[in-house]
Amino acid sequence: MKSAGSLLRRSSLALAALALLAGIAFVFLRSGPLAPVRVIVAQVERGRVSPSLFGIGTVEARRAYLIGPTVAGRVLRVLVDVGERVEAGQLLAEMDPVDLDARVASLDAAIARAASAVTASDAQRRDAQARRKVAEANAKRYEELGRQAFVSASAVEIRVQESNSAVAAVQAAEANLAGARQESSRLGAERDALVRQRANVRLVAPAAGVVTSRDAEPGSTVVAGQAVLKLVEPASLWVRTRFDQGRSAGLAVGLPARIVRRSDPAVEHPGKVARLELLSDSVTEERIAQVGFDAIPAGLSVGEMAEVTLELPPAAEGPVVSNAAIARRGAETGVWVVADGRLRFQPVRVGATGLDGRVQVIEGVSAGDRVVAYAESELSTRSRIRIVESLPERTR
Repeated sequence: MKSAGSLLRRSSLALAALALLAGIAFVFLRSGPLAPVRVIVAQVERGRVSPSLFGIGTVEARRAYLIGPTVAGRVLRVLVDVGERVEAGQLLAEMDPVDLDARVASLDAAIARAASAVTASDAQRRDAQARRKVAEANAKRYEELGRQAFVSASAVEIRVQESNSAVAAVQAAEANLAGARQESSRLGAERDALVRQRANVRLVAPAAGVVTSRDAEPGSTVVAGQAVLKLVEPASLWVRTRFDQGRSAGLAVGLPARIVRRSDPAVEHPGKVARLELLSDSVTEERIAQVGFDAIPAGLSVGEMAEVTLELPPAAEGPVVSNAAIARRGAETGVWVVADGRLRFQPVRVGATGLDGRVQVIEGVSAGDRVVAYAESELSTRSRIRIVESLPERTR
């Protein structure tokens, strides 16, 4: 009786151990390392991908002006302040002219004196010309009288010498007149240069715009080329945008754009690509484009951040998969195809990518194929899978 009870207990313990081992094996196979990987499967569709480019940029001015003197000097007065709108040709600031006005007055007096010298030289020339005519007439008369032996040869020579002297006197007078005129012209040119230099102390607006910076105050000394004021044209504002080089295929001037300002994210502003920069950023691997507004929005400020979306031409119709389905195994790009409950890695060649997450597949799969869209862990060709509708915590 005791032996039968002991055998019963041992049998019960053995059955309990077997049940425990079976439970552990079941749990191990269902949720342990050997458990099938839960996946979400999607069907390859046929359609068109509308590729887009997304970038972030900063509002800048296409035309900005640094207004300052061409020579070193002291700021006499500044007539405008930051934020004021100015018109082309409006006086914005003025530099101290120092002695420029006195030098202009001195040159005016020198020019007047040169004009008097020109008048005197011209009078001397006319007098010399009159004397030459008289001397030439006397020389001709004495030469005729000399041939008739009415006067001596020496008297004829004196008259001829007087005629030659009169001619030389005319040449000298004409040279003096030319020199006086050249001096007058030189003084006039010097005065014009000084007047232009005097005009440069008046800092005027080269175009209509808005003052964005006031960098010097009256009494400050600035060097040549240093900005006293900064001016931008509000109508020339655009967004300097950076795009990922790897996704920038198709980026071109004229592409339509949607611009969203960080300060007003609820409103989209239409625009287009106005210019592509020749130099890309090799550090961040980005291409740079200038995107202009179709209409400058009210309240736009320089330096404001903006998000830009460019619409590219639609790709050709063909197989389309979710971007999440694209997987990489080593150097290969492909998708995990599910067929007859088995898993197979299929290399593919992808094309355009849309911002909605869809990718064009040029070759590798066909419409109707079933591919893994999401998996709860990394897959391999030996992985067992279990197709589910959703994954816990959307593990993807």
